Amino acid sequence: MPAAVHAVSGASFEDLAAFLRRCQPGGHPVDLVRECVCRSCGGRRFQLRVATITSAVRRVCLDCGQEAFIADSMEWWDDDAEVGCCACLCGHEAFAAAVGFSLHEPDPPDSAPDVRWVLVGGRCLACGLLGVYEDWKVSWGPSGYLLDQA
Repeated sequence: MPAAVHAVSGASFEDLAAFLRRCQPGGHPVDLVRECVCRSCGGRRFQLRVATITSAVRRVCLDCGQEAFIADSMEWWDDDAEVGCCACLCGHEAFAAAVGFSLHEPDPPDSAPDVRWVLVGGRCLACGLLGVYEDWKVSWGPSGYLLDQA
């Protein structure tokens, strides 16, 4: 899988979150950023795998090996499709990962917002470079539950 284009480096989740908030997926602001944390062991080091045709992303915890889909990726994942591992420009494939969400305005105003766009970002654990490794539009709802699937 080709490396993403990197603009800046960082040392923390906060740096990666700020980087993702500067993105404008589909011309929309990133309203919320969630850190990827392994639900099995609490690990924060991942390999990111992308199904290239469907843009689905699966993260693999480098501490325990647990795999998890990001956002609605399970719906689009195809085990027979070509899958690539994301790599930093430095060649390493280990990341601290986060997911940025662009949200629709809630309608009615007191309801939960739906997700409009998903951005998967990573901070290389070898050199600190930040990048967006995949993004996609969510064109269905209700989709607010995707906020819990980083």
